[in-house]
Amino acid sequence: MIFIPVLLSVVIWAWLLIGHGAFWRSGPVLGAAHPTRRLKVTVVIPARDEAEHIADTLRSLLIQQFDGELKIVLVDDNSSDGTGVLARELGVTDGRLRVLDGEPLKTGWTGKMWAVSQGLRQMETLAADYVLLTDADIVHGPGHLASLVSRAERDQLSLVSEMVRLRCESLAERATLPAFVFFFQMLYPFRWVYDPGRTTAAAAGGTMLVSQEALRKVDGVNRISTALIDDVALAREIKREGLRIWLGHGDRVVSKRRYAGFRDVWEMIARTAYVQLGYSPWILIGTCAGMLLVYVEPVLAGIFATGALRWSGAVCWIAMAFAFQPTLWRYRRSPAWGLLLPVIGLFYLMATIGSAVRFYQGRGGEWKNRNYPVHK
Repeated sequence: MIFIPVLLSVVIWAWLLIGHGAFWRSGPVLGAAHPTRRLKVTVVIPARDEAEHIADTLRSLLIQQFDGELKIVLVDDNSSDGTGVLARELGVTDGRLRVLDGEPLKTGWTGKMWAVSQGLRQMETLAADYVLLTDADIVHGPGHLASLVSRAERDQLSLVSEMVRLRCESLAERATLPAFVFFFQMLYPFRWVYDPGRTTAAAAGGTMLVSQEALRKVDGVNRISTALIDDVALAREIKREGLRIWLGHGDRVVSKRRYAGFRDVWEMIARTAYVQLGYSPWILIGTCAGMLLVYVEPVLAGIFATGALRWSGAVCWIAMAFAFQPTLWRYRRSPAWGLLLPVIGLFYLMATIGSAVRFYQGRGGEWKNRNYPVHK
């Protein structure tokens, strides 16, 4: 009976390593470069209760080494912690920054998308060649904007996005966040995202440089007004229009978002995991079976089976640990974490089930003290 599951595990891992877009390589990365012509870029930042990070984020943008016209529009989404006040203090000394008081949340919109839509309507945004959509907890290296624009111009890309470097300091962050990046790469192999011949499309919300042409073609964010996984949704809309997109890893951009404990990471996963599965109980069942087959079965076989089955399970276990190494190296974590990937995978699976439980309890996505109804 155990033969078939072990054989399937071997086949799946062979395919993942050889035929799944080389997702495990943890690349590509933008190189340092400068645009060949002067361009206008407006940064749009939706911010809700981000007083802890907003000053660092804005300062990092205001000191960008960018030979073009840079404007920043921050939409204060009804913050209660003084986010807007802190942002305006910087705006007093630098006229490139403008802070808007966000309008009350409109029915049929998520808070982030409603804030972004208000930023996209501003004159400086409409006049820009490119719009950089970024989060209020992201710190950008001095040459980051120039490298994004250079890549977009060089390869005629309508969307250039980067998976920012996540904070990896607490035990929960060290144990789970590199795996978050690994699983994201597995879901959306970056090579396939760039390939115009494939339908795979994705982006990472911390850094999304979008051309004005693309925003016009997809009607801004109006089509994705209810999206909880808004970065991937926007990338899909842009690629469906026949435009080219690129997704890579950012070495010049860092997220300051803290996940102090495992409960915080659990909440982050549970907020959108069942959304990712299309609210389908059948896909959830398939995901559970697949995760157990891919991550747990090899470990059980490697420990409890005998003979060839034991060796097959051990090989799969080593293969997944090997596949995890480039991501661990990127986050400067010990290679030994690779052997714990099955345990980490189980944590993500349980949080995904928790996400489904939320849905069937009548609770939508929760974020920043807001609960959003489900939109299938």
